[in-house]
Amino acid sequence: MSIFNSKYLKPFKNIYIVVLAVFVVWMLFFDAHSWLFHHELNSDIYELEYQKEHYKNEMAKDNKAIKELSTDEGIERTARETYYMKKPNEDIYIIEYEDSIAKQKKDE
Repeated sequence: MSIFNSKYLKPFKNIYIVVLAVFVVWMLFFDAHSWLFHHELNSDIYELEYQKEHYKNEMAKDNKAIKELSTDEGIERTARETYYMKKPNEDIYIIEYEDSIAKQKKDE
C-alpha cells in the first residue's frame, strides 16, 4: 500500500479542500485581521470599558464632594472633621477609642 493511497490523505487529493484549508489557516492566524488580533482587541475593549466605569464612579464621587463643598456649611464641616480647625472661642477634644487606635497601627 502506497503512502499516497492512504485513506487519511484521500480528502487532500481534492484541490478545493486543500485551498480551503490553507485559506482558513491563513485567515485565522496570519492575516492582518486574524482571529488572534481580534481576540486581543476585544480584551483591550473589555479592559477599557472597565476603566470607563471606574472613572465614571470616581467622577460621581467627586461631583458629590464638589456639591457638598459648594456651601458654607459643607466647607466648615470638612475643615472641622478633616483638618481639626476651630473657631476662635472654642476648644476641640479628640476622643479616640482603643479599637480605632489598634486598627490604625495595623494599617501603618
